[in-house]
This record gives sequence, structure tokens and C-alpha cells, in this order.
Amino acid sequence: MLTLILFGGFAILLFLGLPVGFGLALASLGAIAYSGYPLALFGQRMFTAVDSFPLMAIPLFMLAGSLMSHGGITRRIIDFTLSFVGNIRGSLGHVVALSGVIMGGISGSGVADVAALGSVMIPEMRKRKYEDGFSAALVACSGSIGLIIPPSIAIIIYGVTTQSSIGDLFLAAIAPGVLIGLGFLAYSYAFAVKRGYPIEGRVGGAEKWRRFKDAAWALAMPIIIIGGIRCGVFTATEGGAVVAVYALFVGVCVYREITLRNLPEICMEAAIGTAIIGTIIAATSLFGWLLASEQIPQQITQALLAVTDNKYLLLLLINLLLLVTGMFIDSGPAIMLLAPILVPVAVDLHVDVVQFGLLMVINLTIGLLTPPVGTAMYVASNISGVPMLRLTRSLLPFWAVMIAVLMLVTYVPGFTTWAVSH
Repeated sequence: MLTLILFGGFAILLFLGLPVGFGLALASLGAIAYSGYPLALFGQRMFTAVDSFPLMAIPLFMLAGSLMSHGGITRRIIDFTLSFVGNIRGSLGHVVALSGVIMGGISGSGVADVAALGSVMIPEMRKRKYEDGFSAALVACSGSIGLIIPPSIAIIIYGVTTQSSIGDLFLAAIAPGVLIGLGFLAYSYAFAVKRGYPIEGRVGGAEKWRRFKDAAWALAMPIIIIGGIRCGVFTATEGGAVVAVYALFVGVCVYREITLRNLPEICMEAAIGTAIIGTIIAATSLFGWLLASEQIPQQITQALLAVTDNKYLLLLLINLLLLVTGMFIDSGPAIMLLAPILVPVAVDLHVDVVQFGLLMVINLTIGLLTPPVGTAMYVASNISGVPMLRLTRSLLPFWAVMIAVLMLVTYVPGFTTWAVSH
């Protein structure tokens, strides 16, 4: 009965439009009241969940992303990428895909990257007669790579939840993220050739160098993050502080697009984003603790193992479970709920926790792009004005690219485990 209250209550509250964090918290509160647990448990478990030093990385990276988005970074990255693909058919489509990969290493938030890319690129693509559905789908998918490319907030949450190395996860995420971006480039080129989309024009060597120098401060940020963490200069949490200070310096002193007047708005934006994520983490931890008290994780594990003992079929079933979950729940709460349940299964199958982390994150990134709770879809739809049904059809080839890379991560361990420290 407790399980029914948890899942049934959560489903009803989601259907009524309540935010995920509040839905999880209220469903958990109802389960606590029904089961006779002391109500003090509600506050204690939620506080304990966020009382974690590694989680400090989230507000710091959120602040860094907010500083960079207000500091002129998006425009400089777009100008830089255009200098390399301006002579290719459908240049603006390639700019979107490349910018998504680069920005993914800066903001850590897929939805934020979709909003930043879409507001700049969709109007430009519309002026050049790009098909609206294609433009919106490309922006939604390219921006969503931010959930995979480090410093991904989803990866940080997975690392904290499973007590695995965030540095290893960051390094292992680069190859899948870049390969997905290359897949988007290939499809964009084929679509552009078919539709006869324009070439923006070749950029000379001197102009390329000027644009590179202009964007160099932004391009250095992923190197600082990954290199510093991997080489042991600082932890992921300390890396967030380093990058936030770096972003402030670049925005104020180098690009000079951030003033003291902008700082309250920037800090408030980062604080609101952090509060949303923190609420979800706290509520999910309580929800997961109640599930564990009913031994639901063990039951799910036994149910999966009862279907088949074939490793490859079990991994396929786990992928399907995560894909369906991503259609209804955002990445943060989904990781907090399912990682404690599924990681032990993965370990029993001799799947490395880093490899499994990337498997989870890619599945849930696809969830950002699938109805009914596809956050990136809604952002792209709102910016472009493309109806959801039409946008869904345009997303199909991009889903195929992401699923192909997902299968590579799932069944070729060396694709991700090369980064694991020994």
C-alpha cells in the first residue's frame, strides 16, 4: 500500500501540474502519514540529502553558467564556429550543432543551452528559409548535449548518488557527447543538401584567428574544468568555484559585458535554478528512502533477473526502462530514484559504474526531447512557434543518432571505460 501511495500520489500530482520536486515531497509526506513514521522524518531525510559537500558543485556551476550566458559567450562561440563551417552547405545548421557541443562544456545545463541557442539561431535560420521543424529540432537536440558534455549537472548528481568519480565520469562523457554532435552534423548536411540551404561564405585565415582569439576565453573553460579535476588540482566542487570566479573575471574584465548592475539578476537566476534542483534532490532522497524501506529496489532487481539472465538482454531492458522514465521525469530526480536501484544490477552484470552512468545520462537526455515531459522540446517549441506534434516528427532522425551512440556506450565498454582511473 505504501508503494501505491508513493507512485499513485506522485502520478496524480504530476498530472495536476505540480512541479516534480513538490510532487515527490507531498507523495512522500502522504506515505509517511499512512505508515506511522514520525513526521520529523520528512525534514530530517530532506536536509540530510542536501547536506553534502560534493553537491556544492551544482550552485557553483549554475552561477558560472549564468555569468557566461550574460557575458556575451553565446555570440562569440557562434561567430567562431561559423568561421569553420561557413563554406559548407547549410552552414547555420552546422553552427548550431557545433555550438551545442562547445556550450555543453560551459553551462552544464541542456535546457539553458537550448534557450540560449534558440533565441539567437532560430530567427537567423528562419530568415534564410530553413524549415521551422528542422531548425527547432536541431536546436533542441544540440542544446541538450549539455546534459552529457561535462560539466554536466546530471553527471554530478549521478556521481554523488553512486559515490563514483566525477572526474572519470566527466572524461568518459566527452567521446559520446562529441560523437552525438558529429551525428547531428552529418544529418544536418544531408538535409541541407536535399533542401538546397545556403552557404554563408568562406572566412579568411586572419578573420578565423581574430574570432578564435575573441572566443578563446570561453573555449578554455572546459579545459580548465576537466584538466583541473583529472589532474587532481581541485575536486569537482572546487572546480565549480574556480570556474565561477573565472567566468566573473571574463565577463567583467575581458568582454566587459557584465556590470555591477547585472550581478543581482545573474545571482538570482543561478539561485532559482539551484533551489529547483536542490528541492528535487531533497524530495527524491526521501522518496527513495521510503521505497528502500519497502524493499522495492530488491524487488525490481529480482523482477529484471527473472525475465532473463542474459547480460545483453538485461541491458536492453534497462535502456527501455530508462527511456520510458525519461519521458515522464526529468534527469535529476530520475537519477536519484533509479541509480540506487539499477547500479547494483549493473555491477552484478560486471558493467562499470562509469559506463552505466553514461548509459543513464544519455537515456535521460533523450527524455528531454520526448513528450510528455520533454523540457527541451517545450523550450524549442516556444521559441520557434512549431507545434509539438510537428516538432516530434522532425526529432525522429536526431533520436536515431542518439540511440545509435547509446547502443555503442551500452555494448562497447571500452568506449567509456578507458577513462576510468585504476
